[in-house]
Amino acid sequence: METLRIALVYDACTVPVITGEPHDALSRGAVTEVAEGISAALVGHGHEVVKVGVDFDLAGFLARLRDARPDVIFNLCEGISDVSAYEISVAAVFEILGIPYTGSDPVALSLALHKARTKEVLAYNGVRTAKHLVLDAADLEWDDKIEFPIIVKPLHEDASVGISADSVVSDLDALRARVDYVVKTYGQPALVESYIAGRELNVAVFGNDAPEVLPISEIDFTLIPKGQPKIVSYKAKWIEDSPEYRGTSPICPAKLEPEVEARVRATALKAYRLVGCRDYARVDIRLSRGKVPYVLEVNPNPDLSPDSGLARSAGVRGWAYNDLMQRIVEMALARRRARDPRKKGAEA
Repeated sequence: METLRIALVYDACTVPVITGEPHDALSRGAVTEVAEGISAALVGHGHEVVKVGVDFDLAGFLARLRDARPDVIFNLCEGISDVSAYEISVAAVFEILGIPYTGSDPVALSLALHKARTKEVLAYNGVRTAKHLVLDAADLEWDDKIEFPIIVKPLHEDASVGISADSVVSDLDALRARVDYVVKTYGQPALVESYIAGRELNVAVFGNDAPEVLPISEIDFTLIPKGQPKIVSYKAKWIEDSPEYRGTSPICPAKLEPEVEARVRATALKAYRLVGCRDYARVDIRLSRGKVPYVLEVNPNPDLSPDSGLARSAGVRGWAYNDLMQRIVEMALARRRARDPRKKGAEA
């Protein structure tokens, strides 16, 4: 394998969070540590890594990227500041520049960021997902379109931003209050969907021509505080000293009956392909009490920290963290070879 010059691109914006809760900055700030870990992993494979932060100074970012002269971009950017939509824009810049980069393209990123559109694509193609509505006002008229309990989420966020124990509602007043909270706090519509009781599974999918489903991970809700819904809230994901965090531990591989596991794997793989994910993704699934898999979300370019669900599943598969990062780079490098056939012989 040749030595590559890799630009590691991540959100380095220091502008204070404009929308959302103050603690939402925790998930944003974590990317710096992840970038350090990935950089060390790639240097361990003999590559030269240049970290390139992206912010609202596009001209400055382009100058830094040009100066880096990368063979490949490792794309860690999930937005700029608190604007998740800019994740799509950053990937589009790479496309325009013609530099191969890791992870999904702007089309897949755009679809996945609109949770309702993703659900519509999945449902149209026979993939089960919870019944849903998109609401942008709290003064809604309700005629039992969806049965309670219901979970309410921001339409265009990831990393469990905007999700708490209060997100699961059991009556109309609570629904109105939560929709109002999402609209006013996050400046976007609310996704309102059936709350599916059951087991929660994180299914990592890896690869392109013949994508592979890695060992399935399950969220163990055994220690979740009594009376709280069994969901992965923002606290459960990011606030380590919270009861929610301590009450949601991962189990990998998940213990599933062979026929159930086969259904879950097939569902995740189909969702991955329908959204158009590339290289790697995580499909979050609820396994209902009837053992039916329902896709909650499709996450292109998910968290790659060493303790993330994807890295955990890869470890159970037998891939060390450093090797996982190298495999991701190799897929981007394959796209460079495909784009320029002259490089195939030189890089063989």
